[in-house]
Amino acid sequence: MKKYLFSIFTLILPFLTFAQETSIEEDIEAKFGPFSEAVSRVVFYPVTIAGKDVPIVLIVLLLGALFFTLYFKFANIRLLKVAFYATKGKYDEIDHHSVDVVAGDSTPGGDVFESPQAEGVIGEVTHFQALTAALSATVGLGNIAGVAVAIAIGGPGATIWMILAGFLGMSTKLVEATLGVKYREVGEDGKIYGGPMYYLKKGLKEKNLGGLGKVLAAMFAVFVVGGSFGGGNMFQANQAAAQFNLLFGMDEGFLFGVLMAVLVAVVIIGGIKRIGRVTEKIVPFMGIMYVGAALVIIFMNVTAIPEAIGQIWNGAFESNSLLGGVIGVMIVGFQRAAFSNEAGVGSASIAHAAVKTRFPASEGIVASIGPFVDTVVICTMTALVIVITNIKSNLFNYANLEGSNVIMNGTGEHLGGVDLTSVAFDSAIPNFSILLTIAVILFAFSTMLSWSYYGIQGWKYLFGKGKVADLVYKFLFLGFVIIGASSSLNSVIDFSDAMIFAMVFPNIIGLILLAPKVRVELKRYLTAIGHKKD
Repeated sequence: MKKYLFSIFTLILPFLTFAQETSIEEDIEAKFGPFSEAVSRVVFYPVTIAGKDVPIVLIVLLLGALFFTLYFKFANIRLLKVAFYATKGKYDEIDHHSVDVVAGDSTPGGDVFESPQAEGVIGEVTHFQALTAALSATVGLGNIAGVAVAIAIGGPGATIWMILAGFLGMSTKLVEATLGVKYREVGEDGKIYGGPMYYLKKGLKEKNLGGLGKVLAAMFAVFVVGGSFGGGNMFQANQAAAQFNLLFGMDEGFLFGVLMAVLVAVVIIGGIKRIGRVTEKIVPFMGIMYVGAALVIIFMNVTAIPEAIGQIWNGAFESNSLLGGVIGVMIVGFQRAAFSNEAGVGSASIAHAAVKTRFPASEGIVASIGPFVDTVVICTMTALVIVITNIKSNLFNYANLEGSNVIMNGTGEHLGGVDLTSVAFDSAIPNFSILLTIAVILFAFSTMLSWSYYGIQGWKYLFGKGKVADLVYKFLFLGFVIIGASSSLNSVIDFSDAMIFAMVFPNIIGLILLAPKVRVELKRYLTAIGHKKD
């Protein structure tokens, strides 16, 4: 096994050493491009609906989320208060202790003083730390750039469908996080190993589908490793470096990458406990900073709010006055939301599996807050700022559904993504681009922390849980931080993004098959905390 790992490392070493050389970069692009394109075509294979091409992975995500929402009787809405209480620690006394019935107890389930209390609880992080670790992987460029793309292409109406997709995604997160805790494994050193690899293998074995479970688990592990190097690492480093260089007028991607790699190394060497301690501070800070700035702009332009809401609502249902137009706006909104909160991808369940709890469903309920914060709150704030500032300042013209950029009024300049968000914020708050740069770097940094943990869990599932496997993965991950910041290996990044969403296929299959297990766990936890049905 050690020889196998080192052979992988030897093959990738040239990329780490000479990534900054343009000739190497072009060579990689030329050789890897066709392979990347082929993988992307499979994962994002389009299905035509009302004349619009919809990626099949998006259909799987949305149908899965709708199924879980109905199957669990809108638990995403019904249990939202319980989710916030559990995150705050209100039920920790129950969640961290259990009361076992004494043999011969004449009143089992009655007077708890007749039964011994079992102390101690498995896990490495608190509910809040697990939630922030998972959020740090999803709250990021998707909320800043992705929303701008949705508004640019689909118009203001895309916001409604982003919000709806966020609410549906809450149900999926509940299911996958519950299963992540239920089927996790504990190493001899007390470290937790969980996520789709384990609930696919162990959970499907319980349903006499062991062979299928092993195949799906191995597929997921490969995909999560690939995704961690690309979308969860290189893309983040690349965008952070680009924003940093743009602000300061520099072109020092390699040095920025080295600095970022050092900072990431300091955290990930400590494992999920240190990641949890860092993200519980970074995520609330960057969320409050970003949402706070958005709220300031919204209140500064309070008179434009009714018109903005009108544009958002009318745009969601009256686009082009044709079914195809409505479907197009809906697709754009759903796609950006799904790609932002990653509900159904399964990655977040890896972080949630490390929580300290006796009740798997307790973390499932907490995890459901993720898409609410990520999509319903933060994405909506971005959308409102863009729509409101455009009403007040007439900054740009919305593109049609076939376009990919908006046109800046008076300049003819095409903008999209983070540039559009920056222009919108700058128009209301001078020099906001400085704060936006800080936000992008923090978002990218926190995303890399969580994805390093996701990737190493998949890596250890494939290659074993020894120290050699651990060190090889971390060294490779840090090397890819430098590559991402100092080069533009578009094909490699596109391939890795495709691998992230390839995770959807094995994961959703497992979630649907194991949904009855989640229902049992949900009932057990709600009974334990004395929750009454609404």
